[in-house]
Amino acid sequence: MALTSLARQLAATLTQPWTLMEVCGGQTHAIVRSGLDQLLPPGLRLIHGPGCPVCVTPAATIDAALGLAARPGLILCSYGDMLRVPGSDPAAGDLLQQRAAGGDVRLLTSPLQALALAKAHPERQVVFLAVGFETTAPATALLARQALALQLGNLSLLLAHVRVPPAMEAIITAPGNQVQGFLAAGHVCSVMGISELELLVRKHQLPVVVTGFEPLELMQGLLRCVQLLEAGTPQVLNAYGRVVRDGGNPAARALVEEVFELVPQTWRGLGELPASGLALRPPYHQLDARRRFQLGQTSAVEPGNPCISGLILQGQKNPVDCPAFGKRCRPEHPLGAPMVSSEGACAAYHHYRP
Repeated sequence: MALTSLARQLAATLTQPWTLMEVCGGQTHAIVRSGLDQLLPPGLRLIHGPGCPVCVTPAATIDAALGLAARPGLILCSYGDMLRVPGSDPAAGDLLQQRAAGGDVRLLTSPLQALALAKAHPERQVVFLAVGFETTAPATALLARQALALQLGNLSLLLAHVRVPPAMEAIITAPGNQVQGFLAAGHVCSVMGISELELLVRKHQLPVVVTGFEPLELMQGLLRCVQLLEAGTPQVLNAYGRVVRDGGNPAARALVEEVFELVPQTWRGLGELPASGLALRPPYHQLDARRRFQLGQTSAVEPGNPCISGLILQGQKNPVDCPAFGKRCRPEHPLGAPMVSSEGACAAYHHYRP
């Protein structure tokens, strides 16, 4: 009842068409699972952005992880979703297939488990494939700090951490952009605060509403964003105040700044975005898997298949627009990362839409 009441308020507020984007895979799943987007009044369009860190990890990083996993005696570990993401060569498979072929690939639920692995196997090299937005970066930074303090010479990090504001900037400035307002992920802002979003709003004069993940919170966020658009008021509105503080988490931010520096980063589907990635600062360079194993920074060609994940991640297409969706591309045989990840838009549509 509360959702339908908010939907009626949205309809009463709307005087012209608006297009909004959420940039969080968890929010995308909540929206599709609850059918929230189907409650929206005509004229209000909600599109899905690059809010899934697994999905935007470039093929070159997956290729590097596959190469490392094939090395005798090396342990490659990462989060579960990463083990099924394809690289640039479909014939090379994914990390799960590499494990089936004899590679020592481990699934972790916490970065600190990589520390325990390295301590338990001092005779072997352990590489942690670290992905995620600002939410998971502090945990990786803590792993790096502890590994350096213990002088573990057999632990290294293959980093693919990315930052949300540069991706929002890329969406806004892309040719043909239609996004007029954003829903921002509460968990990212709980770490980093809202200062970067305020810079984005001042520069591009559009509203951003920080919200949570429950359908009611998301619908309230949509209403607040439309109200700001209708009033011509570009600002950052924190609608998730029970979790998010303006300054974020100072301790987590300090840890991230101690361990990482900003670098250009390639995103699957978006290309290279300036200051959108995190790299290890000195003296943490000794933990960099790319340096230790001389992997370089090559840019692999994205997989050559019918997958339109790049357009989906940019918000230009929906999963059902893909000719392979639900046919050649299914969770048990994914052609692209958005069908693999528990935060991917294609997985959401496959699971929750008939």
